[in-house]
Amino acid sequence: MIRKIIHIDREKCNGCGACAAACHEGAIGVVEGKAQLLRDDYCDGLGDCLPACPTGAISFVEREAAAYDQTAVEENRKRQAPPQPTGCPGHQPRRLNVHAAAPAPMPGPAVSQLGQWPCQIKLVPVQAPYFQGAKLLVAADCTAYAYANMHQDFMRGKITLVGCPKLDAVDYSEKLTEILKNNDIRSLTIVRMEVPCCGGLELAAKKALQASGKFIPWQVITLSVDGRILD
Repeated sequence: MIRKIIHIDREKCNGCGACAAACHEGAIGVVEGKAQLLRDDYCDGLGDCLPACPTGAISFVEREAAAYDQTAVEENRKRQAPPQPTGCPGHQPRRLNVHAAAPAPMPGPAVSQLGQWPCQIKLVPVQAPYFQGAKLLVAADCTAYAYANMHQDFMRGKITLVGCPKLDAVDYSEKLTEILKNNDIRSLTIVRMEVPCCGGLELAAKKALQASGKFIPWQVITLSVDGRILD
């Protein structure tokens, strides 16, 4: 039958899992870091997931699809007892095995390497004197907590912009594009966490670099939740 059903644009999806949490029917799951409609007959077509999506990746389409099946939805819920997590892996609680080795003696307190204020992407102006000739670091909020030597290894000598596309629920690419276009940025480093929702930050920075029309050296560094550099 032809009916109204959701469509998820995988290019726009940042894997945050907000849509899966909003769907009362269990029709959506996060598969390989992206939201996915699990079965057509689980989707009731009401669209509770649409306003929950921060990137506008979900829309309605009319297409051939199995009719909504309330019985199948209820049976699926029973099979999932206890409930299986369908949201973003970044939400899933886990205990980290932090090694309690004695730290090496420090000659003095660590010195902040933050080179400007403000540092939140939403708050910084698109033009500022500190951007001229700058090496730009775009980092996810959580990286400074997960990686112990963030200031010395990544922030030192750079202008640091931080944000979380999931918590801010905005597309940073437009503002980052203006920053890259209007300033003499020498390089771009993106530091993100391994969780799928952090991909939104990487995607925004890459889109901005492409839209700026500039050829700037860039790199992406991914951190694990237990503080290791993965790539």
